[in-house]
Amino acid sequence: MAYAVEKVENKAQIRRFHALPFALYQSNPLWIPHLKQDVEKVFDARKNKAFRGGEAQRWLLRDSQGKDVGRVAAFYNQKTAKSFDQPTGGLGFFECINDAEAAFALFDCCKAWLQEKGMQAMDGPINFGEKNAFWGLLTDGFEHEPAYQINYNPPYYQAFFESYGFKTYYEQYVFWRRTDAPAQEIFVRKAEMLKFVDGFEVRNVRGVSEDQLARDFLAVYNEAWGNHAGFSPMKLAQAQAIMKAIKPVKDPDISLFAFYKNKPIGFYINLPELNQIFKHVKGNLNLWGKLVFLWHKWRRTPHTMYGIVFGIVPEWQGRGVEGAMIKFAEDHIVPKGQYVDTIITWIGDFNLKMLRICENLNAQRQRTLKTYRYLFDREKPFERHPFIGKK
Repeated sequence: MAYAVEKVENKAQIRRFHALPFALYQSNPLWIPHLKQDVEKVFDARKNKAFRGGEAQRWLLRDSQGKDVGRVAAFYNQKTAKSFDQPTGGLGFFECINDAEAAFALFDCCKAWLQEKGMQAMDGPINFGEKNAFWGLLTDGFEHEPAYQINYNPPYYQAFFESYGFKTYYEQYVFWRRTDAPAQEIFVRKAEMLKFVDGFEVRNVRGVSEDQLARDFLAVYNEAWGNHAGFSPMKLAQAQAIMKAIKPVKDPDISLFAFYKNKPIGFYINLPELNQIFKHVKGNLNLWGKLVFLWHKWRRTPHTMYGIVFGIVPEWQGRGVEGAMIKFAEDHIVPKGQYVDTIITWIGDFNLKMLRICENLNAQRQRTLKTYRYLFDREKPFERHPFIGKK
């Protein structure tokens, strides 16, 4: 079948870009659409810092009858691109009917555009921005409702990526556990030891100002992730923007920080699982969607906590800080009775330290996603993401 690709350049095309997934997933009761407003922030140069030194382009795919059957976006940021062995861009927000020819037409479009911009490889499906949202292709765990801003897709997408020539750069694991499951003995033992360390404590963020939260978060984040490949230190303005963004939805009782002599050394940031609300707004946080959101927030509808980020500064890693925060959650969050389970946001298969923590938690791997990479030079040796920690 002949397919035609068109750039997304006007409001009508943007509406079609958002409408396409509703047609594709109309028979899937588990699918929850991403919020239109969240997706549009990605493509707004005024709101997305990735545009500083980068570009993004979206496309729609039509069949011979003029019906929309696919969509995709490609993007690059020079700073991120140069952090790899070859300049690497990305593609994301891919949706397509079950037809390899259609999918390959979209992939070809991204490849050609990125080559014009000087890229030599592309990762996908990824986000044009932070990795905590819209990142990876679901390959296992299709029976679960998607968590907020976690990608969900049909199983047949995997064959598209792999038959085109994408290879697995790394796998992403999303974990689940019940909140009332008692902390494992290893955590209890380490937490007990830290009780004797003068100046160590764990606190929630109730009563802490937005600015102070941003500063505490920034201090831990930059130390904890400093040794990750491609890491760029976060600036205070970014941390403040994150805290501002989560303010309307956060529950201060479920975000935890560890301190030593009032210096932040670790955090375990949780939010209510927002898709348990957003599944009622049909992907649009317009006026009606906001009223629905406020209603469910008032009713405290979410019964799942979503751990969006966990980090400990290197000096304190392996000394029981994670155990102390888990034990604090058991003692102070579980008794309130609202949250019956917790989802731990994706952890790369290269992050051996965090995987061991999840194993010690007896957390279950609930779903697997993959980040793929496609090298434009098909003769160049492919290398997976380097491991962090000892194998």
